Amino acid sequence: MTDTVLITGATSGIGAEFARQFAERGCNLVLVARAVAPLEETAATLRARWGVDVETIAADLLDDGGLARVLARLRAGAPGAADSGEAPAAAGGHAARVPVTVLVNNAGYGLVRPFADNALDDEVRHLRIHVEVPLSLAHAALQSMRPRRSGTIINVASVAGFTPRGTYGAAKAAMISFSRWANLVYGREGIRVTAVCPGFVHTDFHQRMGVDKGTVPAFLWLDAGLVVREGLRDTAAGKAVSVPSRRYRLLTALTHVAPSSLVARLAARGR
Repeated sequence: MTDTVLITGATSGIGAEFARQFAERGCNLVLVARAVAPLEETAATLRARWGVDVETIAADLLDDGGLARVLARLRAGAPGAADSGEAPAAAGGHAARVPVTVLVNNAGYGLVRPFADNALDDEVRHLRIHVEVPLSLAHAALQSMRPRRSGTIINVASVAGFTPRGTYGAAKAAMISFSRWANLVYGREGIRVTAVCPGFVHTDFHQRMGVDKGTVPAFLWLDAGLVVREGLRDTAAGKAVSVPSRRYRLLTALTHVAPSSLVARLAARGR
């Protein structure tokens, strides 16, 4: 059966690269992003180049209505799921009913200032997009995957989750821990769960935060293509945690033995 892959934050950076690599493999896609124009442009490009089916869902995942539409799409095909228009319409106007077999939780952003310098509402929204939203989507996906005893959930985390790096690192640590546990428990039911943990990646993530990329040594930067290729390889191998590139696997190992103050300084502006 051809996989149907739902990707959040699918129009730029690592999310767009996941979409490209899955399309290259012949998978059908459900792309989720906030802005309609980039979403439709990305979908049209993938359809034209790879000949795959691409659905689009324009949704702000921090908006209850937007999140509900994506949850409904993930539940489509699950036993007892409503069949009365609950799922959003796919591009082309027909109701989307093909079950999602792969979920990629990628949507997210960073906050530049330290915790106490941010408004509490900003920190709560940041926590929601990195923890509450992916957990909600994973829960919905499992309702459809478990009866079929197959499926894949990829949570895009970060090497920051292995370091003392404020609330971003704490949120990513939560997703790494969840992925480890879920891969163990649901792996028995044929469902793979992997946290992909990149370091510094050439995307627009840092520009959107207003961070000067020039302050990071060149050897620490990775291409999104490598991150996704190695993440998919490790997911296929059943690994609960994927740290792309040898350099970051080494650096991650060092976080367990290096002084916390040093690790915190090195991690201060990572992904």
